[in-house]
Amino acid sequence: MSAALLDGTAVAQAIRDELREEAAALTAQGRRPGLGVLLVGDDPASAVYVRNKTRACDELGLRHETVKLPATATTAEVVSRVRAFNGRADIHGILVQLPLPKQVDAELVLGLVDPGKDVDGFHAESVGRLVQKRPGFVACTPAGVMELLRRSALPVAGRRAVVLGRSDIVGKPMALLLLHADATVTIAHSRTRDLESVTREADVLVVAIGRPGFVRTGHVKPGAVVIDVGMNRIEDPALAEDLLDETRLAAFRKKGSALVGDVDFKRVREIASAITPVPGGVGPLTIALLMKNTVASAARR
Repeated sequence: MSAALLDGTAVAQAIRDELREEAAALTAQGRRPGLGVLLVGDDPASAVYVRNKTRACDELGLRHETVKLPATATTAEVVSRVRAFNGRADIHGILVQLPLPKQVDAELVLGLVDPGKDVDGFHAESVGRLVQKRPGFVACTPAGVMELLRRSALPVAGRRAVVLGRSDIVGKPMALLLLHADATVTIAHSRTRDLESVTREADVLVVAIGRPGFVRTGHVKPGAVVIDVGMNRIEDPALAEDLLDETRLAAFRKKGSALVGDVDFKRVREIASAITPVPGGVGPLTIALLMKNTVASAARR
């Protein structure tokens, strides 16, 4: 029996519907939520991400302003734009789209974002508050995963959770959120010995390792909940043949590419109890939680 599909698109829409009312109420009070976006360079994927985020702002009635800088921008130029957003009363959230060009000191830039406007949850103060389980902004993707689990009535407390991946953006905050929800948490990564035996312990397996189709059936305990955070564009026909079902394979042959996660969805769905698809799983929730953080910032101010 195939796993239940966890519909991130539907959950994200439910969150947006709730936010629309809250944003309208704030706007009526003269506190229209505003998002300031900084896009540096001409990375096509970054441009798409920013467009999707500003489209979500439009849908919810949020103000947004995007500042675009060339790929040759210096750290000083980027810092100047961040500081300008910090000083704006009509901007409640600041999004610095990553990655930044190599010559820009990303750590310095992110560290200068006003923590009260750090809707991405990347600032050291935000991370410290998460560690201590204090109120603050949480990185949007892990927060979205927790919303998906909660709204899908999938229990976390008392369960064994394994997070595969240790990035600052997903892996580490994901582990902390699961820990705060009373799961017993293990973080696994590329240097973990006997990785399959570790991931097979998981009742809840969250995968964010950045390798298409990496997690196979041997990594997954039958009946586990599998959350695939990966987003990989593949163009190799052999890899597509291996990972895609017939419907998606036909689309791949027409387009020449496809989006897949870090989990071998086609096979793992046959042994998991619930699984997120890619696309349509965690991705939409990331943007929904960014909107939620922006509205919350406006409400606090």
